[in-house]
Amino acid sequence: MNPILQAQKSHKSIRQYTDQNIDSALLEELIAAAQGAASSSFIQAYSIVQVTQPEHRQQIANLAGGQKWVEQAAEFLVICADLTRVEYCSQKQGLGKLEGQTEHFIAATTDATFMAQNLMLGAESVGLGAVFIGGIRNDPQQVAELLALPDQVYPIFGLCLGYPDAEPELKPRLPVANILHKDQYDTSRCAADVEAYDAQMQAYYASRDSNQKQSNWSEQTAAAVQKKKREHMLGFLQARGFLKQ
Repeated sequence: MNPILQAQKSHKSIRQYTDQNIDSALLEELIAAAQGAASSSFIQAYSIVQVTQPEHRQQIANLAGGQKWVEQAAEFLVICADLTRVEYCSQKQGLGKLEGQTEHFIAATTDATFMAQNLMLGAESVGLGAVFIGGIRNDPQQVAELLALPDQVYPIFGLCLGYPDAEPELKPRLPVANILHKDQYDTSRCAADVEAYDAQMQAYYASRDSNQKQSNWSEQTAAAVQKKKREHMLGFLQARGFLKQ
C-alpha cells in the first residue's frame, strides 16, 4: 500500500512518551511541512504556541481535566485560529477592520485544523506519537490569558508530541459505506449503520489487551457531545472578535 495511505489508516492517539526530546530542527521541519496544507484563499489564518514552561503545562493539563500527558510529552503545542495578520492586511489595503463574520471564523478554524492534521501525520511519519487535546476548551479564557493571545486569536486544541512509550490497539473506524453518500444524503440507513458499528465497537472494547470495557460507539459518542457542551464557548469567541455576525 502507498505509505501515506498506510500512515493515514494507522493513526493511534499516543498518551505515553519516553524521555527523549524532539530535535528543534526536526520540529521546525515538521511545522514547515504542515504549512503545505490547503488554506482558504491562502490566508493562512493560524498560529502555533509552543508551551515550554513546566508550570504553564501543568496549569493547562489541569484545565484540560487532568491530562498529565500535556506535562509529560516532549512538546506541547497549542493550535490557534489567528486572524490578526488577516485584519492587518485588510486595514493596510483600506478595507477596514474585520467585523466578526462567521465565514471568517470558519475559514480560520479550518485553516488551522488542516495544518494541524498535516503536522500530526508528518510527526507520525518520523516515528513520533501524538494526541490532540480538545480539553483546553474547558476554560479557553485562562488558556488565552496564560498564552497572551490577542483578540482575533483563539485556541482550538492542543497537540502533544513525543516518542511513543506505548502501542495502543487501532480502533476500527466507521465503514466507508456509512459515510459515503452518492448524489443525495440517505437518512434511511442511519439506524442500521449505527447498530452495526455499535456491535463492532463493543467487540473491540471487550477484546483489547488493556482498558477493556463494556461499551459501544453510540454510548461513547452521546456522552462526548452531551456532557461536553462547553456553553461558554460562544461568549468567549464573541469577546475575542469572532462570530458577531
